[in-house]
Amino acid sequence: MKPRQKRLALVAAGLALLALAAWLISSAFQKNLVFSVTPTEVLASHDRTRSLRMGGLVEKGSLRRDGDGVTVDFFITDLAQRVPVRYSGILPDLFKEGKGAVVQGKLDEKGFFIATEVLAKHDENYMPPDAARALKEAAEAKEKK
Repeated sequence: MKPRQKRLALVAAGLALLALAAWLISSAFQKNLVFSVTPTEVLASHDRTRSLRMGGLVEKGSLRRDGDGVTVDFFITDLAQRVPVRYSGILPDLFKEGKGAVVQGKLDEKGFFIATEVLAKHDENYMPPDAARALKEAAEAKEKK
């Protein structure tokens, strides 16, 4: 094999390894990718295969605890739409009705958002950016009606 052919073979092997590494990174990234959405976007998409992060307000009067003491049902709203959420686990200390929250999980076949993680806001002024945008849009839409 001539030196030029050896260099071409090394360059080709390097490009093949680079393409393989890019594919592996992209594959791992797609698997762990979580989209942040509002309740209106969740109801519009009907995508039940993808894990989502939904932000909004916990609707007042919607929090219900099951008999086991760890399973709770509540609604997350962006003031335009509301999505029922079911979560089994310990809620954060700051989790309250009428306050902002972010839940991560998937929609089930019955339309419940099965949350695997619940996050509550951490101070009086914090609101997830997507939830703040959705609340602002819902308020503007109500003013126009």
